[in-house]
Amino acid sequence: MSEAPLSRLLISCPDRPGIVAAVSRFLHGRGANIVSAGQHTTDPQGGAFFMRMEFALPLDAAARAELERAFGAEVGTPFGMDWQMTDATRPKRVGILVSRYDHCLLDLLWRWRRGEIHADIALVASNHDDLRGDVEAFGLPYVHVPVPPGGKAQAEEELLAQVAQAGDVDVVVLARYMQILSGDFLERLGVPVINIHHSFLPAFAGAGPYQRAKERGVKLIGATAHYVTEELDAGPIIEQDVIRVSHRDDAGSLERLGADIERTVFARAVKWHCEDRLLVHENTTVVF
Repeated sequence: MSEAPLSRLLISCPDRPGIVAAVSRFLHGRGANIVSAGQHTTDPQGGAFFMRMEFALPLDAAARAELERAFGAEVGTPFGMDWQMTDATRPKRVGILVSRYDHCLLDLLWRWRRGEIHADIALVASNHDDLRGDVEAFGLPYVHVPVPPGGKAQAEEELLAQVAQAGDVDVVVLARYMQILSGDFLERLGVPVINIHHSFLPAFAGAGPYQRAKERGVKLIGATAHYVTEELDAGPIIEQDVIRVSHRDDAGSLERLGADIERTVFARAVKWHCEDRLLVHENTTVVF
């Protein structure tokens, strides 16, 4: 007998007694088998509560809609929850923006092709045409949307049109896309955006972090994956990592060493988002 498909439940709400019991009782009453569960409380005395749960239960579209309606009425509303229930078997649809640097992009596509990242790549768009051959070798569509001086607004309009044409996109990821996205673009896009920044934020936000790191004589360099907000490099941090360096490393050497960290941190962040492991709380993230 085949196993029932998995669903995921993500919950954020004010902490209070009985949340886990209520969720478990609801799912048990519908015949679901809970296969994994994680929870976190920011403060046992009146903090915020977060939960990620996976459960097995056969559901067609009508049954899923009824399950979600009942959960909202019986559990979600009484506990003041922000919650979402997703089909874990459905890959997230990912749009990728990139400029000329290829290391984060190609590493992500390689992991995707190997099945390490459960996603469908809807499109790859770039303000340069340099990486077309690399992307099309993976059998993926490549869209060139140049950003000429003074043409940023028109370019963002075209990007929005291309994303819409690619179909429903769940998340957009910036694989070293060297353009600042406007608040209007982010709002109209309407899905989370993940960026990889080539420094250990909050240090050296903005452009040229490796040169500035060299000037300060740092002994560790790093990379940061974060959700994008209108404020540059200030969105909720998803993942970070570092590597030790020394006075012998010049800015070029720091950049080469940093590239390894950038691609692994970026891949982890995209993978975790696609597996519904991230919940945003104020300007931080809870990672399950």
